[in-house]
Amino acid sequence: MIPSYWEEAKKALSERDSVLSALIGQYPGIGLVRRADPFSTLARSIVGQQISVKAADSAWERLISAAGNVSPESILSCPELGNCGLSGRKVEYLMDLAIHFSERRLDGLEGMEDEAVISALTKIRGVGRWTAEMFLIFQALRPDILPLDDLGLQRAIRLHYNGGNTLDRRQMLALAEPWKPWRSVATWYLWRSLDPVPVEY
Repeated sequence: MIPSYWEEAKKALSERDSVLSALIGQYPGIGLVRRADPFSTLARSIVGQQISVKAADSAWERLISAAGNVSPESILSCPELGNCGLSGRKVEYLMDLAIHFSERRLDGLEGMEDEAVISALTKIRGVGRWTAEMFLIFQALRPDILPLDDLGLQRAIRLHYNGGNTLDRRQMLALAEPWKPWRSVATWYLWRSLDPVPVEY
């Protein structure tokens, strides 16, 4: 189900930003939807690090085939994990993620502030700020996350706001200031403008 804040965010962003107003008008009736449980969201983010969406989808399907389903228990007990097209490092990251969940080290994330969630998640091997931000957007459905390190967001901002030219972090942050407190929503529509398939984790 699309978050309850989505319509309010769309209205506010359309009033403040002509680029977003046009993009929002192109994609009626759709929005950010939580697709998976917290473990699967983080596991999928790890699998998708530094590879294309297509390659990530393929690796994810092989992981499901090998593990049966994607859960802390299945990952920890899967002998075929190294044969899913994942690097040895990503296998290590998935194992550490599974240990964190099986030992309940991440209980209570729902009640934490955004930066506290990022701090907790980045204690897991292979989970950096970008992965934690994807978790906040796609799993926690937090409305005001701006993943400045995301290459898709950077590209969309270049294309729509700066004639294809690069902006630095400070410039992107300033550009996104009017989007508060709905920067996750703005980011989703900018991603959507680049890809006919909605981004999801």
